[in-house]
Amino acid sequence: MLTINIICIGKIKENYLKDAIKEYSKRLSKYCKLNIIELPDEKIPDKLNENLSNEIKNKESTNILNHIKKDSYVICLDLTGKEFSSEEFSKNIENLSLQTSSITFVIGGSLGLSSDILKKAHQKICFSKMTFPHQLIRVFLLEQIFRGFKISNGETYHR
Repeated sequence: MLTINIICIGKIKENYLKDAIKEYSKRLSKYCKLNIIELPDEKIPDKLNENLSNEIKNKESTNILNHIKKDSYVICLDLTGKEFSSEEFSKNIENLSLQTSSITFVIGGSLGLSSDILKKAHQKICFSKMTFPHQLIRVFLLEQIFRGFKISNGETYHR
C-alpha cells in the first residue's frame, strides 16, 4: 500500500479544520497509509526583512529535511509549481505509485519554503496563484489526494 506523508509547518488551531483533516484522513485510510507530520513554525517578527525571512525559511526547511525519508518521492507545494486538474493530479499520483512506495508532500510555513528544499523536490505543484493560509492548503491537499484515488479507482465522487 502506498504511503503518503504530509510534512507541514504549524499546528492547526481551528476545530473546523481539524475536523476536515480528521475526516479526509479517515476516508484516505482505504487507499493509502497516511502520515501527517506537523512541525513547529518560527516566530515571524513585525519588522521582517529579506535576510530574516530567508533565515526563518531556512530553519523551517532544515527541520522539514530532517523528516523526509530517503526513499520518498518529494512534492513541494509552491507558487512556482505546476498546476494540475484533478484528473491530472490523480494520474500523477497513480503513475508515482508504480515507481515508489512513498510520496511526501511538503507544505511550508507562512513565508514558504527555502530555495534549498525546493531544489531537492522531485516535483513542485501549485493549487492556485491565489494566497491561502497554509492550514487551509492542508485540507485542500487531503481532499485532492482523496479525489485522486476515487478517480483512479473509477469511483464516483461529487464534481
